[in-house]
Parts: sequence; C-alpha cells; structure tokens
Amino acid sequence: MKVLFLGDVFGKPGREILKKELPKIIKENEADIVIANGENVAGGIGITPEICKTLLEMGIDVVTSGNHIYKKKEIYDYIVQQPRLLKPANYPPGTPGKGYYIMSDKRNNKIAVINICGRVFIENLDCPFRCIDRILENIKEETPVIVVDFHAEVTSEKVAMGWYLDGRVSAMVGTHTHVQTADERILPGGTAYITDVGMVGPRDSVIGVKKENIIERFLKLMPQKFTVAEDDYMINAVVIDIDERIGKANDIRRINFVVESN
Repeated sequence: MKVLFLGDVFGKPGREILKKELPKIIKENEADIVIANGENVAGGIGITPEICKTLLEMGIDVVTSGNHIYKKKEIYDYIVQQPRLLKPANYPPGTPGKGYYIMSDKRNNKIAVINICGRVFIENLDCPFRCIDRILENIKEETPVIVVDFHAEVTSEKVAMGWYLDGRVSAMVGTHTHVQTADERILPGGTAYITDVGMVGPRDSVIGVKKENIIERFLKLMPQKFTVAEDDYMINAVVIDIDERIGKANDIRRINFVVESN
C-alpha cells in the first residue's frame, strides 16, 4: 500500500495548487490512500465545511488537523457528521469530532489514520502518549496499517513520539511547522518517520503568511494582520510504502517541488 501524505495545506493558494497538481502526483506515485493536514486551509487558519468538501472531492481520503481545528464555528456540527475530517484525539472529552478513522483502499486493505497533537508550546491538551496507547489498544485487531499525524511544535516531542511508536504503527508523520525536514527514515521496528512533512502553499512567505507582515511584527513587536501570501507555490509531501500484511513500512520518500504562479 502506498500512502501519500500532504503537508499542511495553507489557504487558497494551497487549495488551488492541489486542485491543479494532485491528480498528477497521485498517478506518478501510484498512491492508494491520500491524507492531508487541513487545519490552515481556510484563509490560513481553521477549516470550513465547504472547503473540507472541496478537499475530499479532489481525491483526498482523510483530512487531519491540529490546534486550529475549532477556529471556525461552522465546523463544530460538520466534524461530527464527517468522519473523514479528524480532530486531534487528545482534545478533552466532549469536544466534537473523532481522532481516528479506519477505511479501506481499492483492494480492500484497511488503514487506520490517527490524529494527535503535541503539548509543548501549543495547547494544554491531554497527554498524547497515553492517548495514543488507548487508541492503539482499541484498533489493533482491525488493521496493522496505521498512520499517525502528530501535530506538534518542537522537534524533541516529535522525535520522542516516533521512538515511542516504533514498531507499533506503520508511520508517524509530523505536521504544524510548515517547514519540511530532511530526516525521513525507517526506524528499527519498521515505522516510517519524518519530523515535519512541510506545507502546501506559497513558498516566498513566512510559513504561508506574507513575509512583510511577519518581519514587521518581529521588528516592532506589535500585532499585525496576517495575510496569506500569493507568490510561487510549493508542494511538500511524503510517499510511504507499507506492507499491508504486517503493517511495516518499506520506504518513505519526500516530495518537494515548486510551481510558478501565473
């Protein structure tokens, strides 16, 4: 089974470049399952029902998220009705949505996608390590193919989670920083790992926002309106080759290319 995991899709530029390039990427990489982090897909922060529907119609099978999942109030009811849009599973009990989803590919091989969020410099959430232990206990009999989106700020927390899950999941992919790391590898237990898969959105920006806004904020330490940049687009992703019989990863490969804006 080949899983295509797309980095954080940022705003309208991210959506537009995916609409244009995704069919080709799926075909070239023979992807069976497509996952994308969509927590910043609506104007650079949050997600709406209409935009989530657009992503799913593009060919994305599961949309993961992070600490911005509830920024748009209209998502509260929708996420309950749409199991393919995930919240981080370690949000407090009672928050709408689910933290994992199990589906089948075209050959009827099952895959579980789990979404969890880190705690360092983000939100005061439940422990992601203990949370994922409970989820794995619930789903381990359904499928050995398990892909985890760990949405976290600091590399140390992501690296620790990778080692914690080694041999227990097929892949642990980091999201949130919008900067692709070059540390993809297969851990000794057969888990594919990368600290951060990166971003789908405007390249000549500061993690998606117009660079002038962010530079001004750093210079003057005053609030700035964040505007989504509109320069050349980049697509960051990984392709993970998984042995669906045993849930071990055979390979993980980065995708990183730029598409010039018109």
